[in-house]
Formats: sequence, C-alpha cells, structure tokens
Amino acid sequence: MPAPVSAPPGTVGQMTPEQPANPWLSWQYVQDNSDEILRYLGEHVTLTLQAIIIALVVAVPLAALAHAWPRLAGPLVATTGVLYTIPSLALFAVVYPFIRDRRTTVLLGLVLYALLLLVRNTLVGLRGVDPAVTDAARGLGYGRWRMLFTVELPNALPAVVTGLRLASVSTVALVTVGVVIGYGGLGQLMFRGFTSGYHAQIMTATLLCLALGLTIDLVLYLVGRLVTPWSRAAVSAR
Repeated sequence: MPAPVSAPPGTVGQMTPEQPANPWLSWQYVQDNSDEILRYLGEHVTLTLQAIIIALVVAVPLAALAHAWPRLAGPLVATTGVLYTIPSLALFAVVYPFIRDRRTTVLLGLVLYALLLLVRNTLVGLRGVDPAVTDAARGLGYGRWRMLFTVELPNALPAVVTGLRLASVSTVALVTVGVVIGYGGLGQLMFRGFTSGYHAQIMTATLLCLALGLTIDLVLYLVGRLVTPWSRAAVSAR
C-alpha cells in the first residue's frame, strides 16, 4: 500500500487569497453606472444620426451633379476615396487643433468618412436606372432636372438606402475613435475599461455598439422596403 503524500512543510493551514472578481458581463456594473452608460449611449446615437443626415444631404446633390455632368464623377469619387483612406486617429488629431471643439471635430470626421459610401452608391443607383424608363420619360418631354427628381432619383432609392446602411454601421464603429480627443461616446467606456483592466466596462460598451449598429441597420432596411415597394415586386417576379 503506497505511503500517504504529506503536504510540504509550512503549507498546512495556509489559504491562497482570492483574486477580486473581474467578469466580462456584470449586471451589477450596469445598474451602478446606468446614468453614465445612458449618457454616453445618447452621445453615441446623436453623433451617428447627425453625421449620417448631414452626409446624406451633402452626398445626394454631389452625386446628382456628377450624374448630370459625368466629367465630375471621377474627381468626386477619387476625392471622397482619398478622404476615406485617411486614418481616423490621424484625422481627429490633426483637425482638432484648428477647430478647438471636440464634438465638431468628431462630427466633421464622421461626415467625411460617410461621404464616399453615400456618393458612390447614389451615383451607382442613378447610373443603373433602366434606359427604357429614361427614354420613355424623355419621349414625354421631361427635361434633365425633371427627369432627375421624378424618375432617376426615385429609381435610385434602393442603392441610396444600401449606402445609408453601410455608412450607418461604419459610423457607429468610428464614433468610438473620437476617444482620442475625449469625445467618443461609448468609446469613452471602452477606453476606461482598457486602462483599468475592468472587463465588464469594455464588454458593456461593445455590446451596446453592436446593438446600436444592428438596430439602425434594421430600421433602414425596413424603411427601404417601405419606400421602394417596386423593388420587392421586381425580386418576387424573377
């Protein structure tokens, strides 16, 4: 029969102190910090919606002009493409010293990044209108601008909505980068969680960003189906 194994000398009766809990999910953290979480969530939502609305108001006329005068299309898409390739951290850090307003700096950056997706998709939608439709409108005496507003833009709506969905999800993620100048919505919580090593703070902000992006995308999808019923009919007829 094997001899019993004895504990090493000096260890009998000693206990290892427990490490403080650091869970990835903590409802207690959410309850204790609900005011702060809601404040940053509201900041995140407001920045996202304002950036998308401003970018849409700017992008649609630019795409319409590029469609009416094709020579503008190349330089316009190239310019927005160059802006899109600028790292967001660098853009915020460079622009802020000139504007000296954190919120305006972040909003300007978000609008610039959304422009490429919206301009390109709107232009693709305008160019993709069925030539038979435009020929029929031209035969009825429609001029360039009447055709643009009453025929081409309505038919380009599915592409515009797709651009909106892409730009919205991208903007939700980019808002967090505003933390580099102290105005990043839920990114503030993420940054604090990283610096303190508190997992629940990081995960809460991450899940809220994910939920916000999915919610906006779903709403835009439903709006797109509502305002473009003919696109659903065309798909079902195939």
